[in-house]
Order: sequence, then C-alpha cells, then structure tokens
Amino acid sequence: MHLEIQTHRKNPCAVLRSSFRKDGKVVHKSFGRVTGLSLDQLKILQAAFRGQAVPVDSPQALSTSHSREFGACAALLALANDLELPRILGNPKDPATRCLLAMIIGKLVYSGSKLSLVNLFNDTCLWEVCGVTQRGERPDVETCCYQPLDDLLQRQSAIQKKLARRHLSNGTLVLYDMTSVYLEGEYSESEIVAYGRSKADGKRGCAQVVIGLVCNAEGCPVGVEVFRGNTKDESTVVEKIAQIRNDFGIEEIIFVGDRGMVTQANYDKVKDTKGLSTITALTHPQILKLIDEKHIEAELFDETKIVEMIDPVDSQRRLCLCRNPESAARETQTRQELLEQTRKALDKIALGTTRMSASAEQVGERVGKVLNRFKMGKFVDWKLTDIEVVKGKPAKSMQWQFDQAAIDRESLIDGCYIVAANVCKERLDSEQTVAAYKSLSKVEQAFRNLKTVQIDLRPIYHHRDDRIKAHVLLCMLSYYLQWHMKQRLEPLFAADGKHENRRWTFQAVLARLSSIRKCRATLAGVEFDHSDTPDAEQSTILRHLGVRLPLK
Repeated sequence: MHLEIQTHRKNPCAVLRSSFRKDGKVVHKSFGRVTGLSLDQLKILQAAFRGQAVPVDSPQALSTSHSREFGACAALLALANDLELPRILGNPKDPATRCLLAMIIGKLVYSGSKLSLVNLFNDTCLWEVCGVTQRGERPDVETCCYQPLDDLLQRQSAIQKKLARRHLSNGTLVLYDMTSVYLEGEYSESEIVAYGRSKADGKRGCAQVVIGLVCNAEGCPVGVEVFRGNTKDESTVVEKIAQIRNDFGIEEIIFVGDRGMVTQANYDKVKDTKGLSTITALTHPQILKLIDEKHIEAELFDETKIVEMIDPVDSQRRLCLCRNPESAARETQTRQELLEQTRKALDKIALGTTRMSASAEQVGERVGKVLNRFKMGKFVDWKLTDIEVVKGKPAKSMQWQFDQAAIDRESLIDGCYIVAANVCKERLDSEQTVAAYKSLSKVEQAFRNLKTVQIDLRPIYHHRDDRIKAHVLLCMLSYYLQWHMKQRLEPLFAADGKHENRRWTFQAVLARLSSIRKCRATLAGVEFDHSDTPDAEQSTILRHLGVRLPLK
C-alpha cells in the first residue's frame, strides 16, 4: 500500500493505492483519495506510508529554521481586505496595488524608508503575504516601491472620492487642519519645498512642506494635500471648502477649522454660500474687543455651563462662551514664566546700555529680539533717554516697565474661549457645537500619529515634488488603516488597566502580533512552511480585529 501524489490538478491530492502483478502485468488498485491538504502535508503523509517518518518523541522529529515575522503583516492585510482597501486603491489584482498594500502595511509595522522595507525581505513575510514576491525573493525597490508610488499619485483623486463616499455624507461635519513637515537634503528645483514657520516640528534650518488633512467627524482621514512650505493656513480654506463640495460631491457640509484658519476675512467670503456652515473659535483680540465694547463681560464665562449669545456683528452667527479651568491655570503659569524671562533679559539690556555707548538702533534691535522671542511685547513699555557719563562721553539710558493694566486685562480671559458657528440651533445645540469644535483634536491626533515613529512621515528624503506628494498620501493611507484598527481594538483598550497597570497600546498590540512567526520546518526529510498558532492573548486581539490569519 502506498500514497501517490497527483499535482496535475488545480489543487494537489493523493490517491491511496496498492500495486501487484497479475498475469505478468503490474495492476494498481485504488482505495480512496486524500484532498484538502497542501503539497507539503501530502509529502509528510507519503513519507509515513513509506515508513520514513521519524518517531514523535525523537529529537529529529521536527527541525525549524529561517524564522520570519508573519502575524502582524498577515493580520493587517486581512483587515485591509475586510475594509476593501485594495479596491479603494484600484484593481485588487493589479501588481501595483499589491505593492502599495505592502508599503502601507510596512509603514505601520516597520516604518522606515522604502529601501529599508525592501531589505527586510529575509526577516518578514510582508512581501510574500501581499502577493508581491515568493519566499526568499528580494523585491526590487524601483519596481515594487517607486513605480507604484508614482502610480499612486495619479490615483489620488479617485481614492479620495471613494473614501469621501464611504465616510462623508450630506450635512456632515468636516474637520480640516494643517501642519508642517520638514525635509532633509537639497531642493533647489522644487516648487513646493520652502522655508516657513514651523507649526509643530520645532526644527530650525530645514526646508518644509505644509500638509492639509481632511477628516470626518470621528477623525477618519479622507483627503490630504501638500502645499508649499511657506503657505499660510488661512489662504487654503476657501479653496478647500470648494474642493470638498465639488470634488467629493457633498452639497451640504459643516466645515470645522481652528481660529487661525477661518478668519473673519474667510468667513465673510463663504458665509452666504448655500449649504455651507462653519464652526470656529474667536481669537483673543476678538474676545477682548467684545469685552471692551461691552457686548460681553468676563463673568459670563462659566466653567459648568455654556453661555450662548448672538454675534453683535452678524445676527446669523451664534457665540458659545466657555471656560476651561485647567487651561486657565496653564495659561496663567505660562505667562508668568515668560514675563519673568522677559524681565531678566530687559534688565540685562538696560544695565549694558548704561555701561557702554550704544546707539538707539542697537538698543532697539536687542529689545526687539527679546520681545519677539518671548511674545510679551504687548505688556512692555520702554524708552531711551540721553545721559552724560564720565568725561562728558554721551550714552543712552534705557527705562522699561510692565503694563500691569494690560496684564490684568489679559488675565481676565485665561482659559476662556468662544466658539462661533452659523449653524442653526435646531441642528446643533450649544453643547454639540462646542463638541464639534473640540473634535479638531482628532486631526491633531492624526498628525501626531503620522509624525511619530509609528508611521514615520518625517523627515522626508524624496527629492521630487511628485514623490513627496505620493509619500504623504501613502502615509495618510497607513493612518487610515491604523485608525480603523484602533476603532476595532477600542474594547480591548477600554478594558485595560490604568497608569502602571496599563497593558495595551497600539505598539504593544503590533508587538504581540509580530511574535507570531513563520519558519521553514523539516519533518521526515520534507521541508515546508509552518506558522505559529496564536496563543490566547493573540487570539483575543485577532477576534477584536475581526480577522483570521491564513493557515498557509
């Protein structure tokens, strides 16, 4: 009796046979067929029929080698398929789509550059499970990374329209914010890389680009755009609103932007647009102006309730007055620290001015640098007077003081903010309006995730404008996958401990999944790939994600 493996069919199978001679001829008799097993499994079964199998208790029963990460990549690919991300990217069977999936998943699991991801081919099953290469084959960085990346930029409009249809609807909240991202290298021929004011990176001496991100009310990203590095936030708002309504096909939206974007000038341009409402916040000077003109009083800002009033300038806009005691304490402390630093620096200048001969221009330059550094110029009054020192040598004397009235006036609105919206009260009440503005923190969270080591958006090393834009889009799609992953893992995070008893983070989840390995195994002389069986903790994670790892 023996097992004959047949590989001419679409799926391999084996036939259980016996062979014997009858009338001088070899006759075969079949007893059944074995199906549903892989070729490697059939070979092991065949070895057992031949008596070549090693006893289970033998040290040579099973040996493994070439262990590679498998679980995290396979789980994220299963999640991407469940979200229909391949279809959003284009044709799921297109090799370029499979390469893009590998880079999107690789950004979350490994971060790093495209080349570093390619060089991990011996340590990860990423390229294999995504259908890009066979086991042990090194992907070509040009074919598997840069060419699909160039193709991705051509698909951007179609991809964002699909995301908008899925996550935005008529009358929905649309969150929009911007940030800067620095680059390394020379960009003399770039049209989008420029030196500008860094909003969050705190990186000096590096050129940058500015990124605008569009999210739905829950913070799910649906669109991204790269602007020149010296672009001002407010200059993009009117065009972005038109793009959302026209390109995404959404006639009615509630656009939510921070106080630096939906300026009074921008609001005046769009306030009469049919189907458009805006939610933003007033700046500190605008709040102080309302107080000075007796439209509101500082006592109206309450920590326990929202006080609503009609904008005295625009009867269509509601003003929601709020106060956050934690922000108030933080702003007071910050101002005191900056005032103290300003005092020390100005005293030093005043002392030096008296001791040495300095022109008014030189003193003014020094004072200007101090006031610009600490942003306390509105609280400082200073002047220069001529004096005569030893032997009749002329000099300058500097006197300065804090404007205590201005400081007290500013202190009145510590922790106070006003949310301004031209949304009717029947649609969003006061609490809902304030909550809508606060939801901008979800876009800020998106930027934090994009810029940290998890996705590694910065610094950008690409030197072509189209590659820079494609890289940003790729990172946004990685965050799209991460956002959905976090949503599904929310029950796991909610049931977690606190402080030192906290167990789970997104990084910890990836680490636990990454410990599921696939290795090359040898049994009875037959080589095959074998993946670890998820333990109870890993199975819980996979159950929350709603995915199952492939058996092969």
